[in-house]
Amino acid sequence: MNLGLKDPPAPNTIAKYIKDMRKPPTRRQLENWHSFMRNHMDVTWATDFFIIPTIRFEVLYVLIIIEHGSRRIAHFAVTKNPNMFWLTQQFRNATPYGKHPKYLIHDNDPVFKSKVFQDFLASSNIKSKAITFRSPWQNPYAERVIGTIRKELLNHIIPFSERHLYKLLDEYINDYYNTARTHQGLDGNTPIPTPKYGVVDIDDFKIKTTPVLNGLYHRYDRVA
Repeated sequence: MNLGLKDPPAPNTIAKYIKDMRKPPTRRQLENWHSFMRNHMDVTWATDFFIIPTIRFEVLYVLIIIEHGSRRIAHFAVTKNPNMFWLTQQFRNATPYGKHPKYLIHDNDPVFKSKVFQDFLASSNIKSKAITFRSPWQNPYAERVIGTIRKELLNHIIPFSERHLYKLLDEYINDYYNTARTHQGLDGNTPIPTPKYGVVDIDDFKIKTTPVLNGLYHRYDRVA
């Protein structure tokens, strides 16, 4: 239309196919999956990848592993080549001393479905729960935290390298997201619980402000 063509022969071809491909989940599918999520909230982790380009247009892959119950990011890692052996080692690092979930939700990426990784999960007594194709709603916590990281960090900073991106994520996750950022789903608490203080008058109330990521965010701690 912008080129001045009157009555283009196929103006809506893409929309026609998308309508057929993106069918919403049925009510039964939603109820079954939501019931599973509620009943196993504290023993389920989720994982996913997302990609970030560097200032030199190199593509980096970020792995995120999140606990459902606490919303804590249990582990993250950055690589240029997310193969099955690298992925398996990251999960070994994330589950030391037998501390592992009962269920792991992931998509159908070949590295998650690979025999090497699936054998590792089976040997660790972790049940693999692959979501249905083209159904990201079945992995909401991983999808949500990736969106949060993009919005709150990576939309503001362009990483120079793999090392630089790891450093940014380490500061954001460990100094802010897990320990200072409150969540509505946790009734205003943080993934790693903060100390509880007694109630005092405003004249005796003092806080300490600590900048995170050079002041992009701040964390606030009560001064004793």
